[in-house]
Amino acid sequence: MDRQIPSEKAIRQIVSTGVQTFAQAFSDRHITEYDDPDGTLNMKIHNVFIAVLGEEIQYYTAMCRSFDSSLGNMLEKLAINIAHLFYTVSQEVTGELYPEQTSKIAELLEAYKNVHNPKKVSVQDFELIKNIQTSKSVAKKTHVSDYYLLDEETDEHFLIELKIGGDLDNKKARSEKEAIFEQYAILSNSLGKDAKIKCYFATAYNRYGEGKPWIQGRVRQFFSEDELLIGKDFWNFICKSEQGYDIVIDEYKKNAPIIRAALDQIKNKYLSE
Repeated sequence: MDRQIPSEKAIRQIVSTGVQTFAQAFSDRHITEYDDPDGTLNMKIHNVFIAVLGEEIQYYTAMCRSFDSSLGNMLEKLAINIAHLFYTVSQEVTGELYPEQTSKIAELLEAYKNVHNPKKVSVQDFELIKNIQTSKSVAKKTHVSDYYLLDEETDEHFLIELKIGGDLDNKKARSEKEAIFEQYAILSNSLGKDAKIKCYFATAYNRYGEGKPWIQGRVRQFFSEDELLIGKDFWNFICKSEQGYDIVIDEYKKNAPIIRAALDQIKNKYLSE
């Protein structure tokens, strides 16, 4: 996987453009919505229990929720655009899904959920779905995927579910694994038993701090160590290089003042008028 990036400049350009576009759009949207009672911030500032704490607290609590969501969307788009440099990228899989596969998926998910069940999550469980005996009854299904990547050099297929911070409760963790299982089943049915398919749960950053153990227990209940791409590992994977994360973060830091300026514009509009 590790190799010299053929175009570091291209990655930096994608990051720079993405940050600039995000900052401008974020600022324009909130300033335009200033007099709109249905605007993003105005819809969130009328919590009387927060309002009594003061205008600044009222503004910042609303802004933080809006910014966190929008920044996450930007990072997802950023990763997809970078992935296009190195992979063939799709965001859905379509094909046949057999009832026996659906039943096996449900069985595995229930086993992971039950702390008293000796069956623990393993990357080998994907083989149980792929090699299952199938009936003639089959359903055609299209499944939306965060990332379906094809490495044309190695003929490897990758399915990735990206959750920016990876903080999921049990229900969401289970549904994420179910989605990955179903995508894997559909893809393996379409490509054949010899196809090379790998599945991952990814985050854009390590919520415990880069380089520290990622101990999100609810996710680890449904995803094994071999299925995780956390923070730095995700960006290195997308860039197909051990330098990928460092390049992305370095370029983001260079352009971060543009976001700060956009946030100041919005603050000045909402808190000074």
